[in-house]
Amino acid sequence: MCEIQKDALKSGQRVLIVDDLLATGGTLKAAEDLINKIPGTTVVGSYVLFELPFLGGAKKLQGKLVSAVQLND
Repeated sequence: MCEIQKDALKSGQRVLIVDDLLATGGTLKAAEDLINKIPGTTVVGSYVLFELPFLGGAKKLQGKLVSAVQLND
């Protein structure tokens, strides 16, 4: 479940969603949907520390910039 205070964002604000993990994309999608309910706000993208790309979570955020820290072996 995602929650936000009623007065946390104002119309016209651009929002970057930050999360620790992108797996199936459910949490980022829920956060985006919640923010989109606030008139005039715009989600400009998402940033995560870790992504599990084999689960395809980024596909649920169609067209939104998703950035993740890249770990190299």
